Amino acid sequence: MDDPRDPGFACAPGMRVEAHERLVALQFAQVAATLERIEAVMERLERRLWLAVYGVVAAIGAQAAQGIVGL
Repeated sequence: MDDPRDPGFACAPGMRVEAHERLVALQFAQVAATLERIEAVMERLERRLWLAVYGVVAAIGAQAAQGIVGL
């Protein structure tokens, strides 16, 4: 028997399956690209969050040092 994926075999159901497989592959590629962009945004957000945390710690440390020097 011939393989349904043989280029010489062209019927509507076979072509629909092939088109659907290509569409699914494109959708998975798009989802992967979107996921990479989300991960990059999350990394930037995490850096900003840590910068804010270090800023708060530095401000509290500066106030503590100022209080000690003022005594």
